[in-house]
Amino acid sequence: MMKELRYGYIKRDLQFNFQARTSRGEINTHNSYLVWAMHPSSLNDCGWGEAAPLLGLSPEGNEDFEELLNAALELLNEGHLLHDLDLAQAPSIRFAVETAQLDLWNGANRILFDNPFTEGKAIPINGLVWMADTASMLEEAFKKAEAGFDTLKFKIGAQQLDDECKMLEQFRKRYPHSKVEIRLDANGAFAPDEAVAILKEYAKFTIHSVEQPIRAGLYDAMQEVCGKSAIPIALDEELIGINVEQDGSALIQKIRPHFLILKPTLLGGLQLSAKWVRKAQEAEIGWWATSALESNIGLNAIAQWTSVQPGTLKHGLGTGSLYSNNIQSPLLVKNGALHYIATALWQELSPL
Repeated sequence: MMKELRYGYIKRDLQFNFQARTSRGEINTHNSYLVWAMHPSSLNDCGWGEAAPLLGLSPEGNEDFEELLNAALELLNEGHLLHDLDLAQAPSIRFAVETAQLDLWNGANRILFDNPFTEGKAIPINGLVWMADTASMLEEAFKKAEAGFDTLKFKIGAQQLDDECKMLEQFRKRYPHSKVEIRLDANGAFAPDEAVAILKEYAKFTIHSVEQPIRAGLYDAMQEVCGKSAIPIALDEELIGINVEQDGSALIQKIRPHFLILKPTLLGGLQLSAKWVRKAQEAEIGWWATSALESNIGLNAIAQWTSVQPGTLKHGLGTGSLYSNNIQSPLLVKNGALHYIATALWQELSPL
């Protein structure tokens, strides 16, 4: 084993600039670990990646995460290669190291490889309406639509069904399907025996898709929901922890979803996410990429990867404005798309 690179990390607690809620509860801060890689002979050049596990969702999202991260980086510092490490239960660490290496090998300027995004081709994205009381959600949806988003994703499942339906009805009165597409994200909020009936109510408002209507792991129930739902189903949490090479095709064939949602932080990085893209193509189903509350370091990597993948659907990459202390970057959301402003500068980061 050859000690070619050195690795370490700095921790950054990302502070939400609003009250963020999902069906799993309220989130005030999000722990991010910015992983660096450098050549010992050139200490001024660092490649950066990000490990930002989601508590309650990521396999490694627990109190022992820093121990896990330190152990992985120690092995890398001893000369072990990334693909030799057992990180099946630590997907965010694999994502962070993979992208830090790509950054370093391509000049340590946050451009990981040749891609249309950093060369000026914007990525169309959906606007995200966070969970809140329905009046606040409706107001936010109107603002997003007025800002140029023609696809909106509503996080649902915490309010009464009637209230959420009234919210969607009010939105549709101003913005019909011909103007704004609606996606829903349930985060597994519905009981398996009630999901089909609930989705039938939402379907009245011309819904593009709903993410993860029931909790992950209930394969027979999810298969039934996909087969009977009045709204196309997208798998999200269902993919976490699945070995894409060994079990990806079987999972898709079993459940028969209409779409896959790909989050590299939760799936083990860019290479493994690309394998999910190929599985979706083989099954002739759609897919889109979504960030998982990373800072601009992780979001930037996902956007660059997304821009070189086949596909035409809107992606969920509008999370850069969530935090009051995000990493300053060239990323900009404007007119329903994520842009890379080449003349803007990245915030300087130090490994020390």
